[in-house]
Amino acid sequence: MGVPGPVPGSPGMPDAPVLDREEVDRALARLGAEYEAIETSLLALQDHAGRRLLEGADLSGTTKERWAATERSITVLWSLFDAYTATLEAAREVRARRRWPSPEDLAELTRLLRDDGVTVPGAADGETGRESGPAGRGERYSLEELVDRMNGLYARSLDVIVAADAVWSALPARIDLLSAELQRTRSLAHSVGVRPGEHPAGDDLERITDELARLRAQVIADPLAFWVSSSTGSSAPGGGRPDTGRYDRAARALEDIRREVAAVLDVRQDAEHRLMQLRDVLSRADRTLTEARQARGEVLAKIAASEVPAVSGPPTALHEQLAAAAEYRRRSLWHRLSPLLDSLEERAEDELHRARESLTAVTAPLAVRAELRGRLDAYRAKLARHGLAADPLLVERYDIARRMLWSAPCDLRAAEHAVWRYQQAAAEALAPQQVEGKGES
Repeated sequence: MGVPGPVPGSPGMPDAPVLDREEVDRALARLGAEYEAIETSLLALQDHAGRRLLEGADLSGTTKERWAATERSITVLWSLFDAYTATLEAAREVRARRRWPSPEDLAELTRLLRDDGVTVPGAADGETGRESGPAGRGERYSLEELVDRMNGLYARSLDVIVAADAVWSALPARIDLLSAELQRTRSLAHSVGVRPGEHPAGDDLERITDELARLRAQVIADPLAFWVSSSTGSSAPGGGRPDTGRYDRAARALEDIRREVAAVLDVRQDAEHRLMQLRDVLSRADRTLTEARQARGEVLAKIAASEVPAVSGPPTALHEQLAAAAEYRRRSLWHRLSPLLDSLEERAEDELHRARESLTAVTAPLAVRAELRGRLDAYRAKLARHGLAADPLLVERYDIARRMLWSAPCDLRAAEHAVWRYQQAAAEALAPQQVEGKGES
């Protein structure tokens, strides 16, 4: 609901002249557009999903109080809009009497459009229920004052609706998802002996279950109690965010329990599977390092004047620890096996990543050579499309670059310079055609 700026002749500017015909027509056009915007905003407020939810909810606490005040504000808001509509229609009727309005018509239009031409019956303030302001006294006042009050009521009403809707959209669904995860964790915990009264994690699960049930009921009944207004001072409706502090604490606590239960389950039921995965990761790391060593020999044979990094040997320390983990499993030393498996899994992935980086670094010169070959052939194809491939200079430079790139060992620096010279010659050969083509277009 946009509010236009004050116009000459508004309250606070005494002895304002009577509007002329053109000023009246401009004011009516502006107020008509403003009327459409206000009506659209009010209808959107009426149909807002958050408003419908608030009307049908069993509210309590802060939300109950603020929604009761908001309902009164919305009632007053529509009353003010009805008065605005009636005044605008009255002004339009006066203007429609004749093409060239008389002085009396202009005086009446000035009173309706700019002076205190709006009368609103006594109405209660939308926030407190007390009589206040011009509307509370049933006095006459200007359209500008009326729009200012409608804007204030609309912003406060929309702020309550948007905030409640945002909380309801964010928290209950997340609580339900967390509750479903909680039930899965409880079932898993019971299967490995983590039960209330028998294990601290079992007691924590019961506590989190009760907390989520209470939290969901409170969010549904009093969503505004879980709304944090924006600290930036923004006046935009709904400026703020849902307060997810309690939910986040419950989620973190459940995640801690889930990890603990998963660790027990992994050790007792999936130890062999985890050991097999570790062997597979270390085997891939070994194969990658072997491939890197072979590639290094190939690069040294095919590429000249290039620095090729050395390749390290296999991770013997990790293999020794893997053997120790297998011994722990055989002897059922779960308290030693669990932390060792966690450490090995992380270090094995790091080792595989390091082996892949080593292979990438070793084969980088081959990738550079392949890129230079592709670039050379691409320029040759481009010249062929323009009928320039047979140019003696271009043929000579192409042959030089190609011999360098397809020879072994290949001097990458010299080959790159040769490709660059071919590109320069190609660009110079294509330039006249490009200029000619632009001239024709």
